Amino acid sequence: MLIRRIFCASILVFLFGCGDAAKTKPSADQQPPNILFILVDDLGKEWISSYGAEDIETPNIDALAKSGIKFNNVYSMPQCTPSRVTLLTGQYPFRHGWVNHWDVPRWGGSAHFDETENPTLVNELRRAGYKTCVAGKWQIDDFRVEPDALEKVGFDEYCMWTGYEAGIEASAERYWDPYVFTKEGSKSYPGAFGPDIFRDFIIDFLKENKENPMFVYYPMVLTHTPLVNTPDESANDNLGKHKAMVRYTDKIVGQLVDALKQNGLLENTLIVFTTDNGTTQSITGTYNGEKVKGGKSTTLEAGICEPFLVSWPGHIKADQESNALIDFTDVLPTFLDLAGVNSKDKWTDVNASHIIDGKSFAKVLLEGDEASQRKWILGMGGGNFARLTENGVENQYKFRDRVLRDQKFKLYIDSKGEPEKFFDVVNDPFERHDLKDSLNTPERKNSYNALLEVVLFFPKEDSDPRYKNNPVQDWDVKVTAESGTWKM
Repeated sequence: MLIRRIFCASILVFLFGCGDAAKTKPSADQQPPNILFILVDDLGKEWISSYGAEDIETPNIDALAKSGIKFNNVYSMPQCTPSRVTLLTGQYPFRHGWVNHWDVPRWGGSAHFDETENPTLVNELRRAGYKTCVAGKWQIDDFRVEPDALEKVGFDEYCMWTGYEAGIEASAERYWDPYVFTKEGSKSYPGAFGPDIFRDFIIDFLKENKENPMFVYYPMVLTHTPLVNTPDESANDNLGKHKAMVRYTDKIVGQLVDALKQNGLLENTLIVFTTDNGTTQSITGTYNGEKVKGGKSTTLEAGICEPFLVSWPGHIKADQESNALIDFTDVLPTFLDLAGVNSKDKWTDVNASHIIDGKSFAKVLLEGDEASQRKWILGMGGGNFARLTENGVENQYKFRDRVLRDQKFKLYIDSKGEPEKFFDVVNDPFERHDLKDSLNTPERKNSYNALLEVVLFFPKEDSDPRYKNNPVQDWDVKVTAESGTWKM
């Protein structure tokens, strides 16, 4: 790598300014908050009206924004698998290895999310006394092979679309006639709409466990393709179906908030609403006066800078807007912080042995942007640039391209670790004017050099997914590459 080393004190502050987790442990007479974490599938800011979307109204999501904090600078990863594993582990894809999308139920290859080889931070919430629940989409384990996969990563209760299980046509359905996995096994629900099943499961869980602190993870199947009609609306074209699905997403958000109210849980429930990546590229929306093509699978702002709303009525002042930097590694560390178990000496030895990249933003919620521990955030990964080798699933690139940004500027790094593009995303949010060859102000030069310096501290080669092989199955994809030799 031909990167200048800049070891001045200011750069070191920039690099290591993230510090230890915020100290926000609940007092002895205060129950830790319930946590409802809503993760929509494939939806960018251009489809949330409180962020400036002009082709849709999302009144319930907008009300959630009004009740708490609307964050502007939150990075996901560009696609399903890297985003979801990053959330579960608090690690960047270059560390946990799931850099690329790998659809475990469909492709198998003995791959799976292995709780013995990766951090499972939900387990720490359960050990802290939380009742835990997940409903919706998973796709990083095959429940035919590992029916206890969700319990092993920390969930007491679950109701999941299985993912498209190779060889089982019915399992392709997540919307109408959905194929759903629970403790009773997997089956189709003829005539039902999958999002309704997942919503009702969560509401029942809230009613049945309200005497305990609860962590509810709701990785929605909405608004991912296939684009479908909903119980409320029918449309004849894909854009119309997409809009119907967004409106149904908004409706479910309102129903969940109402359920919290009805059960006396709202005041002490932290609600986080976000999305796993940008909108599918076949859909274009109008956003702050601009036509925005869906950014899924890209590291454009439309692909990774997600809507991110946090409401906690008893604790967070309403109607706030924040420019604090957050990325998906930070989510579980923040939940653990608010639960009072932010310190590794309270964790299992397995979890404590792992590096956690994420930094708690709990103080930002309670004290404001000036309490942020973040100087930069990162997005990387996505696409199907992985193959099965004789040694397991491997990523194509030894060092995957990535983007880093600070409060104002965004730096693209290519797969050789070299700077590629540089944008002022405050004044140029649609990334039209590359400034890499125009570092003609101290502000630009300092930001460019500081972000470039961060890259020096990343591993020189990304990890591949870490797991002990599951048993070989008839539906596994074939080995198509020789370990190590095919990498770029």
